[in-house]
Formats: sequence, C-alpha cells, structure tokens
Amino acid sequence: MPLTSRPLRKLGFLTIGLFDEADPRRGHESTLELIELGERLGFDSAWVRHRHLQYGISSPTAVLAAASQRTSRIELGTAVIPLGWENPLRLAEDLATVDILSGGRLNAGVSVGPPMHYERVKDALYPDTADHEDFGYERVRRLLDFVRGEPATDFSGTEGFETFSDRVQPHSPGLGGRMWYGGGSLRSARWAGEHGMNFLTSSVVKAEESEDFAAIQLSHIRAFRAHHPDGERARVSQGLVVIPTDSASPEQRAKYEAYARARAPRTATPQGPARMMFAPDLVGTSAAIAERLHSHAAFREVDEVAFALPFTFEHEDYVQILTDIATELGPALGRRPAA
Repeated sequence: MPLTSRPLRKLGFLTIGLFDEADPRRGHESTLELIELGERLGFDSAWVRHRHLQYGISSPTAVLAAASQRTSRIELGTAVIPLGWENPLRLAEDLATVDILSGGRLNAGVSVGPPMHYERVKDALYPDTADHEDFGYERVRRLLDFVRGEPATDFSGTEGFETFSDRVQPHSPGLGGRMWYGGGSLRSARWAGEHGMNFLTSSVVKAEESEDFAAIQLSHIRAFRAHHPDGERARVSQGLVVIPTDSASPEQRAKYEAYARARAPRTATPQGPARMMFAPDLVGTSAAIAERLHSHAAFREVDEVAFALPFTFEHEDYVQILTDIATELGPALGRRPAA
C-alpha cells in the first residue's frame, strides 16, 4: 500500500446532530454523548454541522459550550457556521466565550453566501435591511478582526460605575489562529489563504477546472497554501464520508451499502447550475477504505481529517462507525492515538 506524503496527524469526525421535533433533547444529548465517546476513543477533534429551520443543530456554539464541560482534551469545531445568518460581532463574543470555557479547544469554521431559501426567510431575519446585506467575504473579515482583537468601537474606559472595552470581550488570544474557512471553490481557497485562515475542504466542491473530484480538491488545497503566509505548513482538514464495517452487523452493513448506493448517482457528474461535485461515500473494511484514501490525490496532501458521519443513522450505528474509525481505520492510515 502506498504511503501518504503527509503522515496523518489529526483524526476528527463530524456530525449533524439530528433530532426528533417531538423530543429535541434526545438528539442533542446523543450528539454530546458521541463527542464524549470520541474523546474516550482518542479522536483529536469533534465537529458539528449547522442547520437553520431544520431538525439539526441550529446553535453549535451552545452545543459546544455544553460539550466543553463534559470533555477535557478533544478539540471542538464548527463545520461550518454560515455567516449569512450571523452578526459578526455577536458571533465573535460567543466563539470567544466557548473557547475560554473549553480551555482553548475551539476550532471555528465558517462560510459565506446568502442564507438558504433567503427569499423566504429574509423578512424574518433582516426585516429592515434584507436588500442591503452583504453576504460576501467582508463578513468573514469583520469576524476575523473582532476575534483577533481589533477595535470594535472608538470608546473605552469608565462611564459611571461601568467599565467598557474597545474590543470584543472575552478576548481569547489563541482563537484567531484556529479560525477555519469551509470552501469549495478556488476563489474561496485563495481568499482563506490570503487572510491567514485554516482551510476545511469537504465532500462537496465546485467543478471549475475538472470533473474529477480528487483533482478539484487537490487544486483547492494547493491554491490555498500558495496564498497563505505559512505556505506548505498551512493547515488543511479534509472531510469525506467514511463508513467502516469491521465490527458492523450484517444488518448494519446492508443499511450502509444501501445508503451509499442511493447517493452514488450524484457523484458521477456536476450537479445544478453551480456545477457541484460530490465525493462518493466510502463503505467497507478499514483496510479497503485506507487503500482508497491512500490513492486519493487530495488525501495525500493533508495530515488532518474530519470524517463525516452519515446524516440519518441511529445512535448505535454512529457508535460502531466511530469505534471502527478510531481502532481500525486510524491505525490503517498510520495515525498514532492521541495521548
């Protein structure tokens, strides 16, 4: 089996945190239990997705604040917070608070673009400014400035019995270096690099120069590093859906294979006007998955991963998948367990 050019240094996982509308607490508790399990299994990081007006985590900062009090070592990430729904100053306060509570373990991933179904939600979200909001990179730049301690106002000092700061409080000095951009295009990769962010590349990319998923993802990674001050040392994390079956029951294996088959057609050609390419889900033994990853052009360029859990499985399925990733797939990829 060929070796990757970069030994796998950090092993993470990503979950969407689905819940039943009639019992949302159970779904959120399941997410927290998976993060606790991840720490026990030796994962380096656990990441949560972000969903608005759906039955998934709508407030990742709140969930990760809870997770920070139930774990002590594992890094906690968002992949990703869509900034079109957020006020950058308020989000900077929330992120810094969670980072302080976690002891400096937060990895904050964000993205830009209009909120999903914007025409249907804009009156509720921005009733007075809907047609004037800027959903481009400037929103990320503002967040970065606030997180990194740039002034948010020209006033500081004492007024009566209250003391005011001219920058976001609390300020967590290390958080600025743990800001991630979730990008699927060359433009995003370049922008993230130019602004000193880390780069999250996932199972969805834009087919701009090719229709080969791995080649597209590789071009994004190289463009990011070419424009980053740290060059080849700039951090990139790859996120693909992997479903190892080493300890799965026959029923689980059948479910996993059916899941991947149903999603496979969208991986063949670019989808929609934006020409989005989806990576195939990797289902099989850890040895088989490792072999496919070692031959993946983009995987060979990274030393961090955040493998995505499928959306619609049961809690016990996730326990099995995470256990196999930690105990079988990670070692097959040459990764040493976290201390």
